[in-house]
Amino acid sequence: MHANLASIMPQIVATWCEQDGHHVEFVCYTGREDIADELPDDLDLVFIGAFTQAAQLSYAISELCRSRGAITVLGGPHARCYPEDSANYFDYVVGFADRTIIRDILTNGAKQRPVGVYLSAPAQPQHLPGVEERWKFAELTLKKAPLIKIVPMLGSLGCPYTCSFCIDSEVPYQPLDFDVLKSDLRFLRSRYKHPRIAWHDPNFGIRFNDYMNAIEEAVPAGTVDFIAESSLSILKEDHLKRLQRNGFKAILPGVESWYDMGNKSKTGKNHGLDKVSQVSEHVAMIQRYIPYIQTNFVLGLDVDAGTEPFELTKQFVDRTPGTFPGYSLLSAFGRAAPLNLEYQRTDRVLPFPFHFLNNNHAMNVKPANYSWPDFYEHVIDLTRHTFSWRAIGRRFRAVKSAIPRWMNVVRAISSEGFGRLKYYREIRRRLEEDLPLRRYFERDTTELPQFFQDRVKRDLGPLWYWLPKGALFHDPNAYLKAESAAPVTPLTLKPRATAG
Repeated sequence: MHANLASIMPQIVATWCEQDGHHVEFVCYTGREDIADELPDDLDLVFIGAFTQAAQLSYAISELCRSRGAITVLGGPHARCYPEDSANYFDYVVGFADRTIIRDILTNGAKQRPVGVYLSAPAQPQHLPGVEERWKFAELTLKKAPLIKIVPMLGSLGCPYTCSFCIDSEVPYQPLDFDVLKSDLRFLRSRYKHPRIAWHDPNFGIRFNDYMNAIEEAVPAGTVDFIAESSLSILKEDHLKRLQRNGFKAILPGVESWYDMGNKSKTGKNHGLDKVSQVSEHVAMIQRYIPYIQTNFVLGLDVDAGTEPFELTKQFVDRTPGTFPGYSLLSAFGRAAPLNLEYQRTDRVLPFPFHFLNNNHAMNVKPANYSWPDFYEHVIDLTRHTFSWRAIGRRFRAVKSAIPRWMNVVRAISSEGFGRLKYYREIRRRLEEDLPLRRYFERDTTELPQFFQDRVKRDLGPLWYWLPKGALFHDPNAYLKAESAAPVTPLTLKPRATAG
């Protein structure tokens, strides 16, 4: 994970631990360091925050730390989505984390082997340390960033929308303290001449006027650059004018589907070509105010069938050349969303190693209306169209600001564009020529194809040695089985017994 994309919660946990009097070593692991050298030898307890794509990496690091006598704790999205599997490799697995949970582990935590303990707060925390309070650890992360350093901030948790595939679909929206937000903006102005800030809110600007009032009160207009993920329903022209005035340089709205999510995109009942026309006009209007736009789509949703969804997206790409399209393959991340239960009931979830669940390198839900070869043919065709030299040239000419236009070029010719096209073509070829791989995709076998094993081994490098036996495999229906038996109930730690 590049340092500019690092999460906030590990910094917060480190801050809480230090505030409670513990000596804290903080490591932002980007994949380029020698983790064995980065970690001290005398660790008592290790917190690891990980997305699902880093699960096998985190399992290996946990095994390494356990071999040195440490207690290990997993938090982050993977812990929330796959607590049953994670408990096999960690002493504690944390869903929602608040200061009480962290303090209980620090005070009463003991080794939990062979199966760890699942802990979770009742809800997301009401208050979190701001940038100034966690600056010591934020700065350690930013030192690993390239010349451009982007500071992560949070103004809210949860989301008011109910996209069926999203991890925040059932997490109530709540704003955080606006006074802390203002104080942090002033603090960053004292650290950088012109700070760049990325809002990690699941959906920025729900309380739009409150956000803008806080920003305008804290810092002079144009002295901070902002990046945010927001919905089209919020990006009205009067809002865009205010965003432009306050230094918003990049916006990432979600379109998701041409047949669903009308509330989020403010398209009402419009579907298909009508929605393409409406969204294209809206995005063109956004571009008049915001230099960089990425529109996000999910490919392979159950509402999609035939060539039309892909052809509509190609039309959108042609109509709005100034936007960078971000494509995600439909993925079911364990307990992330209730819809995943339905996928599991119908036996459509594949047990791909977590290492590939980054929304691009594996689609772990069997498509409802496509064969695997047909689906990848459509994905390849769309990707080729989006990142053709013609499309790259039109995107370059449509964007007027220098940094955004060259960023689009770099992203297109790197692993996001050309790289993914090459990978999709390889998977499509193997679906025809590699029988074990095809049987795995069709759920005829659970034996992991050598192609995927080799990639994990290559990517983990020396940490492959520390990957626990069986850690490449998981039960894709664990959520369904747990719900059928009894829901996962977080435990409360009891004080450790003291020696008499």
